[in-house]
Amino acid sequence: MKIISYNVNGIRAALKKGFAEWLASENPDIVCLQELKATADQIEPFYKELGYELYTHTAEKKGYSGVAILTKHTPKHIEYGCGNDLYDSEGRVIRADFDSFSVMSVYMPSGTSGDIRQGFKYQWLDFFYDYSLSLKASHPNLVLCGDYNIAHTALDIHNPVSNKKSSGFLPEERSWFTKFIDAGFIDTFRLFNDQQPHQYSWWSYRANARANNKGWRIDYHMASTQMESRLKKAYILQEVKHSDHCPVVLEID
Repeated sequence: MKIISYNVNGIRAALKKGFAEWLASENPDIVCLQELKATADQIEPFYKELGYELYTHTAEKKGYSGVAILTKHTPKHIEYGCGNDLYDSEGRVIRADFDSFSVMSVYMPSGTSGDIRQGFKYQWLDFFYDYSLSLKASHPNLVLCGDYNIAHTALDIHNPVSNKKSSGFLPEERSWFTKFIDAGFIDTFRLFNDQQPHQYSWWSYRANARANNKGWRIDYHMASTQMESRLKKAYILQEVKHSDHCPVVLEID
């Protein structure tokens, strides 16, 4: 089974750049989308011809945030949101439960706009840590896919020295990520690509960053340790260009 996570930075814009054609060619079983920036009724039903069901959780603010799951396998249950009105109003979490595992699409807050949103991000990280552990207790086989807006280690960012005070690579954020892994989650890409450098999933639109591969790896498939024996392959599709992000892929049994 192939699972893809992709921050499309606006699904309608991505569709104009060939997203549907790419999806047909790639043919994953499940796709977790972030930054949908559209409601379900605003999205052309391209997915039906490709054999997918679409489930969305959108923000109250139009054209902002939003997550979705495209799946070729009908879920047993869809959980819209995380039960916290503050975050659910921004459309940050959706989960699909299947017979033997659950998949979440999550869009974590960015703190790049200033101290207020950075504070909001820290509050979210505390909440999501506790929420994920509680969820893992009831749904032990978890794959938490999405844009975490954190580059965990120096391998995950093009210039760790100059970015050490940048939101997304702050010591507090990186420490949270380590704590999250230590609590029973696997960075699946690093499981299969332990020391591979220059593997990024997001690039700034400025300074020709993508052409020069000056990026950040901030998109992840985090799997519960209970899933480890089922993890088969993880990789990044850096050549795919419908967004300032690119898709990340996980293959499981």
